[in-house]
Amino acid sequence: MRRPPSLLQTVGSISAATGLSRILGLVRDQVQSFVFGAGAVTDAYVAAFRVPNLLRDLFAEGALSSAFVPTLTAVRTQGGAASGWRLTNRLVTALIAILLPLVVLIAVGAPWILTLYVPGFADETRALSVAMTRIVAPFLLFVALAAVAMGALNACGRFFLPALAPASFNLCSIAAVIALAPLLPRLGLHPGLALAVGALAGGALQLGAQLPALRREGFRFAPELAPRDPALRRVAALMAPATFGLAATQINILVDTILASPYEGAVTWLSLAFRLMQLPLGLFGVAIGTANLARVSADAARDDAAGLRRNVAGALRAAALLTLPATAGLIALREPIVRLLFEHGKFTADSTTKTAAAVLCYALGLYAYSLTKTQVPTFYALGETRTPVVASAVAVGAKIAANFALLAALPAFGQDAFLGLALSTSLAAWINFAWLARGLRRRIGSLAGQRVVGHAAKLALVALAVGLACGAAQRGLERALGGESLGFQALRLGGAIAAGLGVFVAGVALIDRAALRRLVRRERGAAEAEPPEGGR
Repeated sequence: MRRPPSLLQTVGSISAATGLSRILGLVRDQVQSFVFGAGAVTDAYVAAFRVPNLLRDLFAEGALSSAFVPTLTAVRTQGGAASGWRLTNRLVTALIAILLPLVVLIAVGAPWILTLYVPGFADETRALSVAMTRIVAPFLLFVALAAVAMGALNACGRFFLPALAPASFNLCSIAAVIALAPLLPRLGLHPGLALAVGALAGGALQLGAQLPALRREGFRFAPELAPRDPALRRVAALMAPATFGLAATQINILVDTILASPYEGAVTWLSLAFRLMQLPLGLFGVAIGTANLARVSADAARDDAAGLRRNVAGALRAAALLTLPATAGLIALREPIVRLLFEHGKFTADSTTKTAAAVLCYALGLYAYSLTKTQVPTFYALGETRTPVVASAVAVGAKIAANFALLAALPAFGQDAFLGLALSTSLAAWINFAWLARGLRRRIGSLAGQRVVGHAAKLALVALAVGLACGAAQRGLERALGGESLGFQALRLGGAIAAGLGVFVAGVALIDRAALRRLVRRERGAAEAEPPEGGR
């Protein structure tokens, strides 16, 4: 019988697909920044897109994935594939019935929503954002259905295609700006509307890209309203608290947008910085969490407590292995990265400085973010809802309090006030992580002997060496290759990244040679089966 792939193999598959999507996302941001710069148009689009996107993360994709995958896995384990497809049909039908009216409400209520959401916008900017919101509103429905398709494919053991599907969103966004931005003014329309049209088309394609694979697995859609289905009710019961358990990040972004709206350009600077931070988070944190969710859901369905602890420990070790060095590299190279990617066209050197400063503030919470991507889904695989809700509420409260304190304090130290919004987000991420870690220990028992803390401490030292190597290499290459053309910038940045990778490989070889072999060769063997610290 063929052995299942290890955690790092599965993570590698997801990371490859996610990496392509995130790279396309950076290209999308480059195109948008080149054409529109960082100002009223991009601020309007970021605010407009966040309205359905916030609801997507709260009520659809994030919460839905955490509730649907464990439930679907249990239904398939107990009743077979046919029972799983029946649940999928009923969930799709319920989502359409619920989200279609919500889409209409967003479109009709856009003027009032934006007045509350971005009170600092100028009237023209807010009017443009309202028009964009009405265009992108159906994105919520498309991406919620795409989340169901992703969860169903993950439950079938298919990870690459669902992780690749968001790439279609980025492709549509790029194509819309290139094709429509010059065309719309000739039709008497604002060129910025191309951003909203691209987002809507991308959401539709993100769903459509997964449908052929879903059909090959045996799914056939047949509308069926079944509100009394116990499995569907379990999904709903888990989604309600999961909405709050996964809400910390999105509520923080919502608060940031409100408070940043009086500073022209700040909404865009924060958005670009957060997106850069999400590149390693998506490559590693989200990939590990996605792979681990399928594993712990199967453990929970079999009532295998020991296997669940091993899988959680393996995911936490993988998060440290991949995220800590990436964080150090991002911090060390934040300014040359932003300059190379965005400082073209209407995107100025001042915008580069502001965005890079925000990257630093967000990156301080990157490791905590990556750990919560494993922690929160584990709670919901176990049917535990209270702890993530409380952790999220505590983190949001701390974030809001820190926002006002830092907005007032930072200018006294010669720093831009808006950076307080990014710093408080990282603080909230660590508070969320700490609360979840305590709850997870109570729920599944201690992970002592699984090498989680010791492994992370050693990798923190490796990460420090990686950051120092990246910074030193960048400074040395700037002295040796001082040109400011894109070619020289790329050459310097590539050399600095190569230096960091070399230190990373050498460091990991010293502390965890087996993990390095799996990472490079993608050998078979369960990541969770590594012996504990004392067993080596």
